[in-house]
Amino acid sequence: MKKSFVLIVLGALVMTSCVSKKKYVALEQQLQDTQSNLQRTTVEKEELESKFAKIEARVADYNSKINSLTESNNEKMVMVDDLAVISNNTKEKMRATLANVDAEKLQGARTLKDSMNLAVSHNLKSSLDDNLKEDEDISIDIENTVVMISISDKMLFKTGSYRVSDKANNVLQKLADVINSEESIEVMVEGHTDPRTISTPVLEDNWDLSVKRATSIVRKLEKKYSVDPAKLIASGRSSHKPLVSNDTEENMATNRRTRIVLLPNLDKFFAMLSSN
Repeated sequence: MKKSFVLIVLGALVMTSCVSKKKYVALEQQLQDTQSNLQRTTVEKEELESKFAKIEARVADYNSKINSLTESNNEKMVMVDDLAVISNNTKEKMRATLANVDAEKLQGARTLKDSMNLAVSHNLKSSLDDNLKEDEDISIDIENTVVMISISDKMLFKTGSYRVSDKANNVLQKLADVINSEESIEVMVEGHTDPRTISTPVLEDNWDLSVKRATSIVRKLEKKYSVDPAKLIASGRSSHKPLVSNDTEENMATNRRTRIVLLPNLDKFFAMLSSN
């Protein structure tokens, strides 16, 4: 009887030991799974934190750029009749310039674009002394803030020639002074002829003459008057952009011209007003 009881007890202990081992193995596996999941979650968390930090940095950068545009009302950019973008600071300088413009001309300025053209014109003409102010051989026009100075060919060239006359030195010096005074200005030099046919050993036709005249002016501005060549553009238009009909000698003389086109960056252009 006692022997049977001992066997039963021993059997129960063995069974209990087996069950506990299985549970242990299961718990151990569960622990490993949990640790693996925790490690994976930690890695994912670090990746998300890295992405979030990058997003925060981009947002901060955008906010900085936005603030740089909006912090100062003087630097707020505005559109002018789909023509150009200028700052309020530029508008204030433009208004200061317009205070010196003739009242009759101001009455004709009905839009901000009109006022801008007037201000650019006045400021440029103030920069040109008596040697470049308008006369029968020089005219200055403003269109959409582009300044166009037309110089009669008799001031620059002999008939049928592309060699710059010494008579042009004074005019070109004054023009170079204006160009060199403001880094924002780019310059396109256009040669224009009348329609009369020309053909020589060095000139094939009016296209050739107009281009060579423009190039001659550009070279002289660069080499003699130290204008930055990066600002200069040479262009020939032949006889195809006349100002008036070519029906008289006088009209053809009007059409024979060199046009200097000044293309200013408006904000930089008006910046010169600060020192005046």
